[in-house]
Amino acid sequence: MKQTKQFQAESKRLLDLMVNSIYTHKEIFLRELISNASDAIDKIYYAALSDDTVSFNQDDYYITITPDKESRTLKISDTGIGMTRQELEDNLGIIARSGSFAFKNENKLKDGYDIIGQFGVGFYSAFMVSDTVTVVSKALGSSEAYRWESSGADSYTIESCNKASVGTDIILKIRGNSADENYDEYLDEYRLKSIIKKYSDFIRYPIKMNFTKSRLKDGSESEYEEYKEEQTVNSMVPIWKKNKSELTDEDYDNFYSEKHFGFDKPIKHIHINAEGTVSYKSILFIPEKMPYDFYTREYEKGLELYSNGVLIMHRCPELLPDYFSFVKGIVDSEDLSLNISREMLQHDRQLNLIAKNIKNKIKNELEETLKNDRELYEEFYKSFGLQLKYGVYSDFGSNKEFLQSLLMFYSSKEKKMVTLDEYISRMPEEQKYIYYAAGESVERIEKMPQTELLLDKGYEILFFTDDVDEFAIKMITTYKDKEFKSVSSGDLGINREEGEDSSDAENAENKELFDFMKEMLSGRVTSVKASKILKNHPVCLSTEG
Repeated sequence: MKQTKQFQAESKRLLDLMVNSIYTHKEIFLRELISNASDAIDKIYYAALSDDTVSFNQDDYYITITPDKESRTLKISDTGIGMTRQELEDNLGIIARSGSFAFKNENKLKDGYDIIGQFGVGFYSAFMVSDTVTVVSKALGSSEAYRWESSGADSYTIESCNKASVGTDIILKIRGNSADENYDEYLDEYRLKSIIKKYSDFIRYPIKMNFTKSRLKDGSESEYEEYKEEQTVNSMVPIWKKNKSELTDEDYDNFYSEKHFGFDKPIKHIHINAEGTVSYKSILFIPEKMPYDFYTREYEKGLELYSNGVLIMHRCPELLPDYFSFVKGIVDSEDLSLNISREMLQHDRQLNLIAKNIKNKIKNELEETLKNDRELYEEFYKSFGLQLKYGVYSDFGSNKEFLQSLLMFYSSKEKKMVTLDEYISRMPEEQKYIYYAAGESVERIEKMPQTELLLDKGYEILFFTDDVDEFAIKMITTYKDKEFKSVSSGDLGINREEGEDSSDAENAENKELFDFMKEMLSGRVTSVKASKILKNHPVCLSTEG
């Protein structure tokens, strides 16, 4: 029995976005559907690892692309795990069960390049090129198959159907050409091949297509006939097993997108081929933007872990320290057992050596970026500087020595972000401390009366605008033998000129007034006295330290 169901509100908005698309990168719909197909095959592989009743013969798993110009359909088929009726409704009727629409608005997304591939909405990119999308799926272990269909309006239909084998077919009814768009290209065999090679060449399952070719007819010397020949389009050679000299920045960017590491472009990639005590290959990516769910429970830290090209773990958190948890990528080592468990990984010596090496590689890459491409590093720091500061503060400051050279703070003198090394290099000889001021914003801090004397003396002040800043600095305590000192401290360690400081006399002269003020502010202040640091403001608060 066919049922018609309504999309949820966010799904309707996103479908409208896709159906009425003005995006310039419509071709990426194919990458998204192929990646989903690859994921579906991966799920059978995962199931085989833990379920003896599920077998995984890699030759049985592949993706097929079938264009049909006459019917204007494009079919993407996989031999993956398939979907039950409930999974079809959950996966295709609801968009990622989260605030994707709010995220899209907050980030003022310019085109589909910024949203497709995030939050599980890649499937919906099919509507950029299709009038109707049909999904026929049979789940592993199920005797039933189901057909899901939508024309991208408010609703979709779902019904039982026949399908002989486990897996999923996605059939797109390709739109007719318009004055602005040539949709015929998505039915052309060689155009489809070029898109697959561009975006999905490293998918580790065969992507098969039948290509039209011609040959001489039997017994003829001049008459040709057309025939179909199946080819595997993608190389399936993992990118991390290729030489760096063979790869371009675009290859790395495409791999990043194909693996759904993010839909931003990574600002840096690190390609490691390590041999020695432990041998491994790795490709790491430093993202441009923080994932929308980075500070939620749903965020999965870790790198994909392979043993000689075979996936062991989708996310291995032991490979990354928390302060570098934004890094994405893969690690492949022949030295790891395929049968290793998550519990064993935590105590595996080889894995610990790999993790230590990766940690150092990431830091070195960030330091190189700071040194050679300051603007790019500052962009990175806007997204992930907070995480580095949490890293300094956490674990009782055990990582402070490792991370402190990467920290940046806004400078009163430079009017921009500076490192601690840069601050130290400009300190006058008589300056005893690294001074900082904490507040809600740069603008608020600049108006603080406690900064007057220091600025008047030409001393630089670091502005702390994140809640974690003071906690992190208290963990560091000193940097290159210079102690940190808050501008709110009662003693700023400034040698004032003779006669300039008359606060002791003023304290004695106004003792009754100050005692009265202290009594009126009982419980809020420990003392009231003449200030050594004020110039133009009448009063300020300070700490005893």
